[in-house]
Amino acid sequence: MLPNYAYIGKGHLRPGASLRNALFFYVLLPIALVSAVGFWWSLRAFERQVEIRMQKDLEMVARAIKRPLSHALLREREGSIAEALKSAFAMSHVYGAYLYDAEGRKISDTTITAKQEQPIDRREVSERAEEGKRHGQYTEMGGRDVYSYFVPLTDSGGKITGLLQLTRRYSDFEAQIKKIRYRGTVIFLISMILLTGTILYGHHRVFGRHLQRFAESMSTIAAGNYQHRYTTGGPVDFVRLGRNFNRMMDHIQRAEEEIKQHSLKQRKLEKRLRQAEKMAAVGELAAGVAHELGTPLSLIDAGTQRAQRKCQPLSETSKAMQQVRHEAQRMTNIIRQLLDFSRRSKIERRPVKTGNLVKAAVSALNAEITASGTEIKSSGLSSITINVDPLRTEQALINLLRNAVQAAPGGLVSIDCCKNDGAVVFTVTDDGEGVATVNHDKLFEPFFTTKPVGKGTGLGLAVVHGIAEEHGGKIEFDQTYKNGACFRLYLPDEISSKEYSAL
Repeated sequence: MLPNYAYIGKGHLRPGASLRNALFFYVLLPIALVSAVGFWWSLRAFERQVEIRMQKDLEMVARAIKRPLSHALLREREGSIAEALKSAFAMSHVYGAYLYDAEGRKISDTTITAKQEQPIDRREVSERAEEGKRHGQYTEMGGRDVYSYFVPLTDSGGKITGLLQLTRRYSDFEAQIKKIRYRGTVIFLISMILLTGTILYGHHRVFGRHLQRFAESMSTIAAGNYQHRYTTGGPVDFVRLGRNFNRMMDHIQRAEEEIKQHSLKQRKLEKRLRQAEKMAAVGELAAGVAHELGTPLSLIDAGTQRAQRKCQPLSETSKAMQQVRHEAQRMTNIIRQLLDFSRRSKIERRPVKTGNLVKAAVSALNAEITASGTEIKSSGLSSITINVDPLRTEQALINLLRNAVQAAPGGLVSIDCCKNDGAVVFTVTDDGEGVATVNHDKLFEPFFTTKPVGKGTGLGLAVVHGIAEEHGGKIEFDQTYKNGACFRLYLPDEISSKEYSAL
């Protein structure tokens, strides 16, 4: 999954939160803070405008009744004065209307309640009348906070004859401002909710769903499905990201395959190296043993032969001597095989017919073939010419045929020859009992044999394996369809052993 991060201050994110949280802290929260400051400043300005408008309303009422009051005051018509003051309440939300003469004495007053409010100080009224200026201020009357607007009254000559005071309760201002604040706050909150929803929805449509698909693809790959690839789609940036991700996975997969191939090749080389080291060690041992035993066995055979001549024919002593000579000869054959196995002399290639090689090998085994009653069949031999060491190749074929004859006494042994990819392939098959599966990997190891004790040395196939490697070829084993054994000897003709071993 993709890593999540949470905000920890100073522009950093800690592991654990999602991109949505980052969007909240870096986008929504700054927008909300800036909007809140702007809303507060705008609200304060609007409240001030509303307050000024309400003051202007009171000023307009004062201007409207100023002229009728001035005439009524000049003619001392109390009824007209009262009617003019009452008309102020019909035009706006006026809390109280007060009329004073030029000396500050209250002439008339009218309020919206039955309770009479205590007017302001007479001297203060016189001073305001002398100034002759209109102005308003917040004052306290009768324990209530009010806004008062003062308008001087003049006669036709401009002489100040009185002072008009209109009041409006401060609670009216507060109520109007609270209503504005409440409505503004509701509108602000609704706007922020809509803005947040819009941004989150846009994040999901533009980023969230594509990131989720990307995370699912990574989880699928992490679960072991390395063949999975991200399905590109959405904005161009995600398409580019998906293509780069897929390209990276392709490179990783190719690198892993190359590593596996290199590891497999390395294991094969190590196995061949260990086998070569083991064969070299066994070869040195075999050469030493053969050298040490060869001379004593020759002396034993010669001495036994001389002693046998002095004995009566068909006597028990003569038969015993003959048995000793037979066993000495068998040991000599084993020593010869040891020498063949340990010998790694330079091969001498020359052109030779494959048919001649097979005939020579069969002729060398005529006695064994006749004794076992085995039938030999051959095909595809005389028409092929191969460039090999004749003696070493003949020895390899003798060993393969001997194994087949011993494995299928009274049965059928076939030897075929063909060309395949620049190599000549000798195939020797028999219809014997075959080889157990557990022994397939041990067939070409020296001194390994499946024959009874005294019937085999375990060096025949090892010698064949060595001869094949000397020629740059190889030897393979397979089961026949009748469960018999099948050996294929590959000998390259005109290509080098290095080139053939790479096949």
